[in-house]
Amino acid sequence: AHDVELATLFLDGKSSEVIERLVAEMDVAASKLEFEKAARLRDQVTALRRVQERQYITGRVGENVDVVATAERDGAACIQLLVIRDGRNLGNKAFFPQGTGDAAELLDAFVSQYYLREERFGGEIPKEVILSSALADKDLYEGLLAERAGHKVTLSNRVRGERARWLDMARHNAEIALGNRLNSRATLQSRFDALCDALELDHIPNRMECFDISHTQGELTVASCVVFDITGPVKSDYRRFNIEGITPGDDYAAMHQALTRRFSRLKREDARMPELLIIDGGKGQLGQAREVLRSLGVVDVRLVGVAKGSTRKPGLEQLFLDDDHQAITLRADSPALHLIQHIRDEAHRFAITGHRQRREKARGKSPLEAIPGLGPKRRQELLKQFGGLQELARAGVEDLQRVKGISRQLAEQIYNHFHQSSQ
Repeated sequence: AHDVELATLFLDGKSSEVIERLVAEMDVAASKLEFEKAARLRDQVTALRRVQERQYITGRVGENVDVVATAERDGAACIQLLVIRDGRNLGNKAFFPQGTGDAAELLDAFVSQYYLREERFGGEIPKEVILSSALADKDLYEGLLAERAGHKVTLSNRVRGERARWLDMARHNAEIALGNRLNSRATLQSRFDALCDALELDHIPNRMECFDISHTQGELTVASCVVFDITGPVKSDYRRFNIEGITPGDDYAAMHQALTRRFSRLKREDARMPELLIIDGGKGQLGQAREVLRSLGVVDVRLVGVAKGSTRKPGLEQLFLDDDHQAITLRADSPALHLIQHIRDEAHRFAITGHRQRREKARGKSPLEAIPGLGPKRRQELLKQFGGLQELARAGVEDLQRVKGISRQLAEQIYNHFHQSSQ
């Protein structure tokens, strides 16, 4: 909570106040001879001062302003927000609205949704918001913003001097961000077109899912499912599956379980099915997918297996289709291969992240917590009496029973827990 408070102050432009508080804490730590803590605080102060040095001072100290500009092109739009706090440029953020319209309409929608929505999360509303175009209901918005902020708020659009330079900067950033987004869309479209040609698809798939498996020597297996559409990743639809009840290291069984759980639920809820299902693996993994879909009566889903080549280097992947046992090898510079690699790598990343989280959670949990009737105080007493978990695991029932609060029945439960889990 303390760190969050300091971070909030810093992002509100009050870095000097943060530094002062850290220096005071450093002095207290040094006076108590807590030199390691004092050294950490000193390093934080040094880092914050360096950040202060790199920030470009744009205006007078104490000046808080938001600058909002728009850019529209080829049926798309971008709204750029530039944040000035305490006279410093704290950065900018680009927003891409779904609909289009003229600049005034875009700004009208942005101001109402960004500053006035009930669930708004963020810093305080500044005393001035500079807009690239005038709002038709300027007086109304100023009144609403003042009521929300608790102070007068001015909406400006005709500005000079330093403020004009800020507005030009926001407009320029909006144009760049919009251009990058349009270029990205064009690149993605070319990759989808190439994918259709490479896989001989009738049309561009509107929805694709990719599955991958991750584990450490067969333990704590996690399967990932990532979802893409014609605009790219649909992260809200990503899913992970903790795999249980299989032989450790059996990736085929893990894939079978994950696919069964996923497609059983899609059928049960009459949810949207993918048109293309990508499996990270060769013929064996693809066979698991084919078996699951057939058993569930799922049709009209095209299957593709992605196997690493003999050297396991990117660019040498082999593709296996559901209706052809012959491997397809695309050129390393193929846009279709780049799209498949992107989707496959995202599934791999998502699976590894889930596995690491599961592993860290398992490592951070004491095996004693799984024993019924053994509360925190008794766990602490056991560890204290035996000097650690390793010696406790070696103890016999009689030894365990000698510890205060451990009955014969509980001692047998503890003994059985360690000896059964080690088999």
